[in-house]
Amino acid sequence: MRRTATLVLAVLAICSLVLSACAAPAAAPAAAPAGDAAAEATSAPTDETASNAAAAPSTTEVGPGEGQLDIVAWAGYIERGETDPAYDWVTQFEKDTGCKVNVKTAGTSDEMVTLMNQGGFDLVTASGDASLRLIAGGTVQPVNTDLIPSFKNVDERLQNAPWYTVDGVHYGVPYQWGANVLMYNTETFPEAPKSWDVVFKAMDYPDGKPNKGRVQAYDGPIYVADAALYLKSAQPELGIGDPYFLTQPQYDAVVALLRGQRELVGRYWHDVTVQIEDFTNEGFVASSAWPYQVNLLKAAGEPIESVVPQEGATGWADTTMMEADAAHPNCAYKWMEHTLNSNLQSDLSVWFGSNPVVPEACTDKSGMQTKEGCTANGMDDFDKIRFWTTPVANCSLGDGACVPYYRWVSDYIGVIGGR
Repeated sequence: MRRTATLVLAVLAICSLVLSACAAPAAAPAAAPAGDAAAEATSAPTDETASNAAAAPSTTEVGPGEGQLDIVAWAGYIERGETDPAYDWVTQFEKDTGCKVNVKTAGTSDEMVTLMNQGGFDLVTASGDASLRLIAGGTVQPVNTDLIPSFKNVDERLQNAPWYTVDGVHYGVPYQWGANVLMYNTETFPEAPKSWDVVFKAMDYPDGKPNKGRVQAYDGPIYVADAALYLKSAQPELGIGDPYFLTQPQYDAVVALLRGQRELVGRYWHDVTVQIEDFTNEGFVASSAWPYQVNLLKAAGEPIESVVPQEGATGWADTTMMEADAAHPNCAYKWMEHTLNSNLQSDLSVWFGSNPVVPEACTDKSGMQTKEGCTANGMDDFDKIRFWTTPVANCSLGDGACVPYYRWVSDYIGVIGGR
């Protein structure tokens, strides 16, 4: 990715879209940051634009499939048995519907938003820090849940979740949810770390070696919320409440923490395959991660475990959303119905280490998941997770009281670039 030019263009685009008056962004760093932090950023929604986006679904029936379906998804979310033959929820769907599934993986929510804005895709598995931007921008369309019979089986906590429901209109169907965990090497940490401080503060690890250069951090501006969640406990005098809605003094403290962390980070990750390789061969021993990487590393015999530290964790609740001008709407509706079947939800939650959006998938024995497995994945911890959402200026603290997302983007670019 041609990052230097892209980063500057991204910030300029955000400034023009989000604010009527915005200072010019600082020049991009001479050396490109190590990852894709916000390279594909777009404007954050305001309360007004999100509300104005609400409309009635236009689709009233599902006809024969068009023969093709193009999806933007997180790595590991749509499996056809190529990584592990036991995990395949694409092949039978293609046979049953005639819809050939093509998947483009994305490493950050900002990349997903940009890909969807470019067009050419039917569906996206969007997290909460992308979904409202897609709705506000008119990039996705309302979904007629009456045409998705299995929607009635969705967890009640998710059926009208605010990250994909606007004025009672649904802009997709839930897919999976879970926490951003602390992944660690058990040879370095014989006991699970109790705090996120192991990735934010300079220290010697239990193996007697310093953590500098052995730490990773997520290459996406939403990671600012992870730092804010840590400071909420580490510096209670800041008065941080919701880690996505920060006043200027709170935000300044968080950015200062991230600048200090830059000295510890050996690589910023967004590509799960790179992170897996780094933990296998490059000496990295602690990082935020998704349960997916933890599962793959453990399956490969690596000394890896994960934990949600005492400060809690941010997390994701992802939604399958349909592009406003989707070329294959019938295949898209067929896929959305397919994703809510209990067998798929069960196996996906085992594969990814996430939680099914259909609770019966934990107990009905339709797939590999069990009640104990769901409990281990955090099914009972829904209220403890701070789910990704897009920061806006007009927050619960008052109009203009919070630092908006475009600032998170530009400042995190600076952090990664050493500014």
